[in-house]
Amino acid sequence: MRRDSRLSGVLHVLLHMAERPEPQTSESLARAMDTNPVVLRRIMAGLREKGFVRSEKGHGGGWTMACDLEQVTLRDIYEGLGEPEILAMSNRTEAPGCIVEQAVNAALGQAFDDAEALLLTRFGEVTLAQLSADAHARLAKRGGNVAKETAHEA
Repeated sequence: MRRDSRLSGVLHVLLHMAERPEPQTSESLARAMDTNPVVLRRIMAGLREKGFVRSEKGHGGGWTMACDLEQVTLRDIYEGLGEPEILAMSNRTEAPGCIVEQAVNAALGQAFDDAEALLLTRFGEVTLAQLSADAHARLAKRGGNVAKETAHEA
């Protein structure tokens, strides 16, 4: 089963965008996210509606950040993506006739709900600014160049 990596990918792209004040094209961001520019535009449109990014058309246009990294959490971005499924696992059937499967569903369902609530709470505690600071600390430890890193050069 393929996992949904949109949240991870879009957080990656947003942190790169935060490093560059000039608009970034859908093509360059799609390369960083390892996806198609059409997919990237669809994802970014949802974030634009929430006010996290803005877009400019035409020559010199592209995507720019429109939010304060200190004020935006992972949960905000998750919600901006339309709240994709968090857990890949689920119950076999939603309304089983079998009493044994009902017991299994009750136990698993509660565990899934608890895990999702915990994860969403944690998402709400981490800001984009914290992610950016962590990336900068990792880059400094490695002795890297921010411009080179944000360009995804080898």
